[in-house]
Amino acid sequence: MFILDKENFETEVLKAEGLVLVDYWSDGCEPCKALLPQVESIESNYPQVKFSKLNTTTARRLAIKMRVLGLPNISLFKDGEKLDEVAKEDATIENIENMIKKHI
Repeated sequence: MFILDKENFETEVLKAEGLVLVDYWSDGCEPCKALLPQVESIESNYPQVKFSKLNTTTARRLAIKMRVLGLPNISLFKDGEKLDEVAKEDATIENIENMIKKHI
């Protein structure tokens, strides 16, 4: 899983070609920490999707700019455009996989 930060987000997500999944999480978000290993475990099932994560604790302004209004938030981008997201209580591994399958 690729680690995003303020410096590489634009290049790795907004200017990337193809599908990019972004797992927004923070140090204080226990549901995020519980979900992260599950998201990492499905990465190999979708080689056509670049899996990445962004710690919003160190990139709060960027998260606000990307309209991340609650955590956990898993967003799917294609060619730099946000296609879909699952957030808060909807951010389950089943819903994440359904979102990916809908767009591949």
